[in-house]
Amino acid sequence: MEGISLILSLLSGVALFLFGMTLMGDGLKKAAGEKLELILYRLTNTPLKGILLGTVVTAIIQSSSATTVMVVGFVNAGMMKVAQAIGIIMGANIGTSITGWILCLSYIEGTGGIAQLLSTATISAVVAIIGIIFKMFLKRVSYHNVGDIMLGFSILMVGMQSMSNAVSPLKSNEHFVNALTMFSNPFLGILVGILFTAVLQSASASVGILQALSATGGITFAAALPIIMGIGVGAACPVLLSSIGTNKNGKRTALIYLLNDLFGMLVWSVVFYTVHAFIQFPFMNLVMNPVRIALMNTVFRMATILVLSPFIRGIEKLVFVLIKDTQEDKEDQADFDLLEERFLAYPPLAITQSHLAMNGMASKVKKNLARSLELLNCYSEELYEQIQEKENIIDKYEDKLGSYLMQLTGREMTVAQSSEVSKFLHTLSDFERLGDHASNISKVANELYEKKFAFTKEGAYELGVLEAAVSEIVDLTVSAFIEDDLDSVSRVEPLRELTGILCDELKMRHIKRLQHGKCELKQGFAFNDLLANLERISAHCSNVAVAMIELDASDFDTHGYVRRIRERKNSDYVAYFEEYEEKYDINGYKKLKKAKKEEETPKNKKNKSYSKKKK
Repeated sequence: MEGISLILSLLSGVALFLFGMTLMGDGLKKAAGEKLELILYRLTNTPLKGILLGTVVTAIIQSSSATTVMVVGFVNAGMMKVAQAIGIIMGANIGTSITGWILCLSYIEGTGGIAQLLSTATISAVVAIIGIIFKMFLKRVSYHNVGDIMLGFSILMVGMQSMSNAVSPLKSNEHFVNALTMFSNPFLGILVGILFTAVLQSASASVGILQALSATGGITFAAALPIIMGIGVGAACPVLLSSIGTNKNGKRTALIYLLNDLFGMLVWSVVFYTVHAFIQFPFMNLVMNPVRIALMNTVFRMATILVLSPFIRGIEKLVFVLIKDTQEDKEDQADFDLLEERFLAYPPLAITQSHLAMNGMASKVKKNLARSLELLNCYSEELYEQIQEKENIIDKYEDKLGSYLMQLTGREMTVAQSSEVSKFLHTLSDFERLGDHASNISKVANELYEKKFAFTKEGAYELGVLEAAVSEIVDLTVSAFIEDDLDSVSRVEPLRELTGILCDELKMRHIKRLQHGKCELKQGFAFNDLLANLERISAHCSNVAVAMIELDASDFDTHGYVRRIRERKNSDYVAYFEEYEEKYDINGYKKLKKAKKEEETPKNKKNKSYSKKKK
């Protein structure tokens, strides 16, 4: 019974410690506001600055994982290069050791005078009272953030004391002491450090618990060192998880965090234990205490960064080798390289380069839409992540092309050249929105997969017909844009009108299925989301077609053009519409069902009816 009580006391101490550390870190981050993020990606032009910055920022927010996750986000968004991120991540490894020194305060004890005033209980109580006053009675948000910091610090201290009190009786337990000596085996100690930190998702928490255990007097230098080495590697777990869904540079940045600690563990374990094999270090049996644990953690991390910092370029090359660019990634970069600022002085050349980059963007959009529709029929997490990654690249196209084309508008150009640039500016946002809708469809597919929703066979068939029509309008639009084919683009508007009619009809049929209980409301939201996205895709294709035709005629009026063409509906328009109407017939399901039923009718039944007629 006493053992269960100790375990519960230890677990409650761990819970308070983790909560206090999170509360304090969040409060520190909020108090600093967005300045931390601005500083992170602006002041990293040299590796040394990056290391110093990473150290300071992590010491402030008390989490190397949080710092690295922010950096992964910056690299993923293209605001920071992989090389810049390496220095910050190295600094974050040093900065996270500061928490261990703060935790040493929780072991200050005393029975009278100044010692009692400086005891953990007194400090925690005073800080908690001030924190409550800031949180409850002051109105400014900045004071509330300071209150969170103080309350988090107090809870963290109480948690540490709870852990220490829970494990203190174990110092005389023979089985516990024997278990701790097992960690003197370097391999086992490193493994325990990795697994324990991977579960807790925090290097600071793992070091704090090790400090609590050291207060029993049962942790030696030989047992503590391999655990400290493993803690760094285990702390990479939350960072690697945060990189799921990011682009390749984001994944490379997360991998750097792992490689830093992995190399540090390998280098120092090989060096230290090789030397120890020849020269028996006398301090291996030194009994550790919380201060010595904090010192060991800091020295190990600083020594690791000292060894690795000259090899920043090598680490960058390694992550690019481990996570290679595909041919498509290289094509993306090649498209961006086309937009050379020196070409702006020569508008004809700059326009040609812009057209090539726009072609690349249009092709990426077309492929991503195809992926999203494929995801509806055959879901895979890998394909879903690829769609989100490509969507980020499409957004980058809009940003780079938009900036480049706006600079180009300030140059002296002919009427034809101005018209070409206008066409690109008008169609750029439409292509970007097509990419957004592809991402939206993939999210609907993700929802359907996770919630195990399925449409009725009839609904799925009708949706498949609409998807085929939308795929064709996208293919038509992209091909016509790339080849500058005004004949092909004239087919877009009839197909756009048909997809609009199909969407309206599918909505009505879906409502009828709901009314007759053939379909549930939970699928209805997903079905309507798909219809809305597919309809908007057709609309944006129409916008691109209008821009191409009207700007060629030097008379840009989108609404006027669409109104006129629908009012006139010349023979070509009517012919195209009738062709698509026949091709994309949503009533085909009933015909298929009827034909299938006739095929399944037993032959003897047919023969029987035939014999009756004969009589």
